[in-house]
Amino acid sequence: MADKDPVTACVLVIGNEILSGRTQDANLQFLGRRLNDLGVRLREARVIPDVPEVIVEVVNECRAKFDYVFTTGGIGPTHDDITSECIATAFGVELHRHPDAVALLAPYYGPGEFTDARMRMATVPLGAELIHNPVSAAPGYRMENVFVMAGIPSIMQAMFENLTHLLTGGEPVLSRSIRVAVGESVIAPGLGELQNRYPDLDIGSYPAVRRRQFGVSLVLRGTDASMLDRALSQLKEMLAALGLDPEEELSSTDGSNTDRVADEAENGT
Repeated sequence: MADKDPVTACVLVIGNEILSGRTQDANLQFLGRRLNDLGVRLREARVIPDVPEVIVEVVNECRAKFDYVFTTGGIGPTHDDITSECIATAFGVELHRHPDAVALLAPYYGPGEFTDARMRMATVPLGAELIHNPVSAAPGYRMENVFVMAGIPSIMQAMFENLTHLLTGGEPVLSRSIRVAVGESVIAPGLGELQNRYPDLDIGSYPAVRRRQFGVSLVLRGTDASMLDRALSQLKEMLAALGLDPEEELSSTDGSNTDRVADEAENGT
């Protein structure tokens, strides 16, 4: 990882229940925000089914393409929890019962309760480094640049916080955000010109309804705080020339403002 190159990541959400709509993914938003905090840019997220060939192919593709890969789901005790088998196949290794994982899980069960099904949660690819799970003991694990975690949000988040010391990040992406009560088409030409002036920034517009008033949040993202401030000042000047009075939103590392915009669009608040 070169110092000036962005450190990149991909999240693989594994599970038929996500694709069917039965379960709503709640992990991607958390991972996107926390990775950015650590200077790791989430470049892709994919939702894939519980199909071995698909999991193996996508894991191998993504671990070669990105600095880090994070998977969620499929490491429980049931027959359809096949992520570990697929990770082992992707890396060309065997599965084995990790003695440390067995030692972590055994105290949770009484005599005769540590069944073969539960033992599956202690079965990981050979060479895996365990990721501590303070919530329910069953660990996740790391294989090179691939981090395998549970799908249950509270457990996944706890696992992630126990692996952050293994990540080497770059510069966090910062953001500046303002909101204006106008349609996107009114500001589109000026916004495009501003983007051309600042090719190193990502400038996005996110329409939403707040307090029954239609408007758009304009979000500028980049790693250079002074450049962001200059671009924001010019954006305000452009809006003022159109007779618009923007409302500045909280500046932060990337994520919080767009999350709020998404919530508004969904809830119509």
